[in-house]
Amino acid sequence: MFELWFLLKSRVKSIYRKITILGFVTIGLITTLLVACQPQEIASPPTENSTTTPVVTQTSVTSNKPVAYSDRELGANPAQLPQLPYAANALEKAIDAQTMQLHHDRHHQTYVDNLNKALEQQPNLRASSVEAMLRDLNSVPESIRTTVRNNGGGHLNHTIFWQIMSPTGGGQPTGEIAQEINQTFGSFEQFRKQFNQAGGDRFGSGWVWLVRNPQGQLQIVNTANQDNPIMDGLYPIMGNDVWEHAYYLRYQNRRADYLNNWWNVVNWNEVNRRVIASRQA
Repeated sequence: MFELWFLLKSRVKSIYRKITILGFVTIGLITTLLVACQPQEIASPPTENSTTTPVVTQTSVTSNKPVAYSDRELGANPAQLPQLPYAANALEKAIDAQTMQLHHDRHHQTYVDNLNKALEQQPNLRASSVEAMLRDLNSVPESIRTTVRNNGGGHLNHTIFWQIMSPTGGGQPTGEIAQEINQTFGSFEQFRKQFNQAGGDRFGSGWVWLVRNPQGQLQIVNTANQDNPIMDGLYPIMGNDVWEHAYYLRYQNRRADYLNNWWNVVNWNEVNRRVIASRQA
């Protein structure tokens, strides 16, 4: 009888152990299934922001008014180098003839050539103006976006630059621009001081600008490299080039002297045309 009882007891313990092990295995399987059935976060594919080509965040633009000229946009079918509206030695009060020749004939020509070469890859963009491409850079294919930004911007900036200088320029502003400068900055001297300061503060290469912002106000800004203010929804009324190639032969590292002398050749008549155009819807 004792042996039978002992045998039954051993069988019961063995069955209990098996049931316990089976329970743990079952719990483990259920846990694994529950985890596997949870929604998993799927890694997103890399966006354009993760590439080496920057995507420009566009600010709303108040209108699509021309910028290169007061009455028309800058064409790209193909892009063409504009002629200087004066002789290369005509601005000696501020800029020497050799600098003007190198700046226009080589630097500006290079921007034009590089832009045309880039657009050969995307001929459909030739129907767009340079302004339209720069206002909506994110719509320009990534493969040429940086080239269009740098060289389209360089072409547009210099096209404006040549027009807002004149051998008969300089002196105090008159007309519409004089009134707006006084209203916004207090006086021409205060405006010139702030403009020169912004040009001097631009580290490395770039531009300093007087712009009209979307609120209709005049504002002084500077931009890096060949970026144009229309990329930020601003209308460029006048701008000065503070790349070293614009002044180094005469001024070397004395950018402040260049900024001061540049006012002797500012074409206030053209600036007035641009300030009026900037108000038009």
